[in-house]
Amino acid sequence: MSDVARLAGVSIKTVSRVVNDEPGVHPDTAERVLAAIEQLGFRRNLGARNLRRGMSTGTIGLVLEDVGNPFYSVLTRAVEEVARQYGRQVLTGSSAEDPARERELALEFCSRRVDGLIVVPAGMQHGYLVPEMRAGTPVVFVDRPAGDVVADTVLVDNLGGTAAMVGHLVEHGHSRLAFLGDAPDIFTASERLRGFREGCARAGIRFDESLVVMGPHTDAGVKSAVDRLLAAGATALITGNNRITIMVLRALSTLDRRPALAGFDDFELADLLDPPVTVLAHDIAAMGRAAAELLFARMEGDTSPPRRIVLPASIIPRGSGEVRP
Repeated sequence: MSDVARLAGVSIKTVSRVVNDEPGVHPDTAERVLAAIEQLGFRRNLGARNLRRGMSTGTIGLVLEDVGNPFYSVLTRAVEEVARQYGRQVLTGSSAEDPARERELALEFCSRRVDGLIVVPAGMQHGYLVPEMRAGTPVVFVDRPAGDVVADTVLVDNLGGTAAMVGHLVEHGHSRLAFLGDAPDIFTASERLRGFREGCARAGIRFDESLVVMGPHTDAGVKSAVDRLLAAGATALITGNNRITIMVLRALSTLDRRPALAGFDDFELADLLDPPVTVLAHDIAAMGRAAAELLFARMEGDTSPPRRIVLPASIIPRGSGEVRP
């Protein structure tokens, strides 16, 4: 500001009035100040300005598992749309399913004085956030619940959705169903496995532990698992997320006759494959919006008890899951 004032031939106070759009500055003077700002490339430090005034920093933090996953890119976009309505910007980082990285990111955002925090948990220990929450930083957990703190949470009906998919495949003649899920210590993976088990019980078919393969997965590992599952008599495969579905599709690409296939999470071009992929879909954008709306409600003074929102998952039958044995 001193540089701008010197170049424009005015006081620092006049520069302050111009950049803050305050009255009392002659138009010619304001024009000189704006020209100096343009020439020098001056930008206000909004963080410092807001902290000095005791205001918010105008930002929220979003800790994801992997910003490169289409699931999380849709979630991020939805959070950004809500944040923009409230005049906030979103700081985002990927934990890569590493609890230590999740903690590092969350506390880094808090040290930057974000007005609130949305977290997709990578671990089950979140006591490190208690001091921040007590200090007034609201936290919302999305896709998975926190391990050891009570806070607002937005989830999907993982169990009910997977159980319904089992019933759907049984209705199409299958009794030997296999499940390929993510790492069992991940909440969504364990819930979807529980749904698979419960779906078998509801449908009156035997749950066979040998037809369950949990991750983490690689293309080579999935190919080996699919070969083993088919050799064991599986006529239908249920996959626990979109990335596993894609790996299974690669493994099946060389087979003359494919088993039925249904996957949790929709993905781009799933409807254009041959056959189109039957999926268990949920509204990812609705999840992001719900989490952001909860967060901004807390930021605006909502002190009601923590809420737990569970969004539905619905079957989209496209052909791959309706292949009869």
